[in-house]
Amino acid sequence: MNLETVWREEDGERLAATVWRAGPGHRMISSAMLGGGIGPAGWVLNAQVPGAYSRTDPVAHLAELAALYRLEGPGVGMLTAASVARTMRRDDAGVHVSATVGLRVPTWAASPDGVPDPELAPLDGTSRSARTPGTANPGTVTPGTVNPGTATPGTVNPGTVNIVVAVPVRLSDAALVNAVVTATEAKTQALLEAGYPCTGTASDAVCVAAASGGAEHEVFAGPRSTWGSRIARAVHAAVHAGAVDYTRYLETRG
Repeated sequence: MNLETVWREEDGERLAATVWRAGPGHRMISSAMLGGGIGPAGWVLNAQVPGAYSRTDPVAHLAELAALYRLEGPGVGMLTAASVARTMRRDDAGVHVSATVGLRVPTWAASPDGVPDPELAPLDGTSRSARTPGTANPGTVTPGTVNPGTATPGTVNPGTVNIVVAVPVRLSDAALVNAVVTATEAKTQALLEAGYPCTGTASDAVCVAAASGGAEHEVFAGPRSTWGSRIARAVHAAVHAGAVDYTRYLETRG
């Protein structure tokens, strides 16, 4: 995975993006807003946006950025307010992974019905705050409160975990779905081991790219399969490194 880091000016900020010009010969599965689903794709874009991002047309925005970086044809585009310049990369026996890790509002996938979502809290400088690793389960938030983590007045600590996985073999449709599950499980394991009691954030995205050529294809990508185990290890290593780096980032901000 030849990952490029590119920069642009937007809303008075200098923002990074990573671009993988994979080229022809790939099938991708993704939960991303642009190019989500399963199908042929030749590039992946992971673009940073300002912490106070307010555009209501993210797909159109991603299309604009793809044009800016001269990305043509079908591809996958993701957005994050986390620092894309701090993207972590890890490899394992032919599998290549990049992960952008921001954990402003770590959350559990299953949360009580009717509990306000801290991810949607207004940007007032105090309510959108960082959670200190090891603090309370966000599923236990008292209605009317926002993020029981440690508040950092006057700052915004953005979050989202975006993962891109490249596999050099052909995967069946079922194996592609299985690879997404494996990557998600490995992400959660890494976050827990890094001290964040959560399954991720509410805005995480994933993309798995596999080769599209060859008569034979892999039908398994679970964590104990040959390629699934490699995916799991590479994702785990990248996300864990990103989570540790994010914790250090918060510490330097006081």
